[in-house]
Amino acid sequence: MSIVKNYGFLWERRFIYRGVGGAPGHLLGKRKGGNVVDFRDQIGIYVLYDRNQSIVYVGKAGDGNSNLLKRLVQHMDDDLWNRWEFFSWVGFRGVTQNNKLNEMHNAKTNVKLTYSTALSHIEAVLIKMIEPKLNKHAGAFGGAVEYDQDVDPRVAEITNNNLQQYISEMEQRIIKHFRAIK
Repeated sequence: MSIVKNYGFLWERRFIYRGVGGAPGHLLGKRKGGNVVDFRDQIGIYVLYDRNQSIVYVGKAGDGNSNLLKRLVQHMDDDLWNRWEFFSWVGFRGVTQNNKLNEMHNAKTNVKLTYSTALSHIEAVLIKMIEPKLNKHAGAFGGAVEYDQDVDPRVAEITNNNLQQYISEMEQRIIKHFRAIK
């Protein structure tokens, strides 16, 4: 049995949708030729990278009430807020035929693995996340599916709106400053 069910590699922080006005955020992913899946409630391991794709933090999601989205949002607001641009994750909850995370998998679920399988999965995760130069193979996830980040158009809207508001405020400050000089 495979413990790693799916993963996302080098997703961009700027496309995390945190939610607006009480609406929940989400982490959308899409496998090649597949449908969009929301990974916000995923449990597993994640890695934060800086703009040079160097690892700056490794964490876990799923203990207690902290899912993947909550952990990432926490890091957007904590002392790591300006230290990371990308993130990768490996998830332990499978995706159902309805493109939802499997409700049967949680942090307390017992999983039977052989040491050989566990070693292969840990090796695969480390190779994928660290990308060591001398490893010639990618490691064996045992059937895990890779998902690419799917960008919610609202993320771009929020970003553009914030930028436009900032520019407008700066214009007003400049106008006020020039009026004061005259």
